[in-house]
Amino acid sequence: MNERMSPGTAALLLIPPLLWAGNAVVGRAVAQMVPPLTLNFLRWAVALLLLLPVGYRVLRAGSAVWREWRRYAVLGLLGVGLYNSLQYLALHTSTPVNVTLVAASMPVWMLIVGRVFHGVAIRPAQVAGSVLSLAGVAVVLSQGNWEQLLTLHFVAGDLLMVLATIVWAFYSWQLTRVPADAPVRAHWAGFLLGQVVYGVAWSGLFAALEWGLTDWRIDWGWPLALTVAFVAVGPAVIAFRCWGAGVQRVGPTLAGFFNNLTPLIAALLSLGLLGEHPRIFHALAFALIIGGIVLSSRQPRE
Repeated sequence: MNERMSPGTAALLLIPPLLWAGNAVVGRAVAQMVPPLTLNFLRWAVALLLLLPVGYRVLRAGSAVWREWRRYAVLGLLGVGLYNSLQYLALHTSTPVNVTLVAASMPVWMLIVGRVFHGVAIRPAQVAGSVLSLAGVAVVLSQGNWEQLLTLHFVAGDLLMVLATIVWAFYSWQLTRVPADAPVRAHWAGFLLGQVVYGVAWSGLFAALEWGLTDWRIDWGWPLALTVAFVAVGPAVIAFRCWGAGVQRVGPTLAGFFNNLTPLIAALLSLGLLGEHPRIFHALAFALIIGGIVLSSRQPRE
C-alpha cells in the first residue's frame, strides 16, 4: 500500500460514496416492494451475471478462488452477504440520511480494527481527522442548528447499521492481505467475481431463510426492475471496484474517511427529490469532511 493520496486515488474513492448514497435512497424507496434480504440477493445475482463475461477465467479448475476458498468465502460473507443485507434491513425502519450518518463512524472502526487485529498504529493526525470529519457529519445531522442534536432519536435500523459498519471495516482490512491469490487480484473483475460467487451463495441462503420465516411478497414492476439494475451496476460492481482499488492504494483507514461523504450526498439527493435546494450548512459540512480527509492523509515526519 502507498499511503500517499494522489488526485487520481481521491477521484477513485469519491465514486463509492456517491453511488452508496444513491443505494440508500433507492433502497428506502422500494422498501415495501421487495424484502430486504431478497433485494440483496437479486442485486448480487445480477452483478454476478455482469462480471462473468470479463472475469470468468478465475473460475477455472485450480484457480485460487477455489484453493483459497475460505478467504473468498469470508470476503463474500462480509462484503456481499452481510453488509448489504444489514443495510437494506436498516432501511426498513430508518431513513437514508440516518443510515448513512451512522455509517459515518466507519473511520473510527477502521482505526480500531486495524489496531486490534492487524497491529497498525493509530497516528494523531488520523484521530484529529476523524474528529474533524465527524464534525462535518454532525453539521449535516443538525442542519446547522446544534440544538437539533438534542432531539435526535435512533431506531432499530440505526443499530443494524452500526453492526454493518463494523462488518465493512473487517471486510476492508481483509482486502489489504496479499496471499497466494495475487494473480487473481491482478484482474479487478476476477477478484470481485471470486468474492461475488461466494457472496451470492451467502445472500441466497439469507433470502431463503427470509422467505421461509416471513410472509413477504414481491411487487414486480418497472420501478423494482430499474432499482435492481441500478444497485447491481452502480453501488455493487462499480463502487466495489473503485473501493477495492482505493483501499489497495492507500489502505482502509484513509479510504474510510471518504465514506463520511455518503451522508452529505444522501442528504443532497433527498433534498433534490423533494425539490429543495442545498443550504450553507451543506457547504460547511463538505469543507469539514474534506478537511478531515486531508488531515488524516498527512504523513508523519521522519
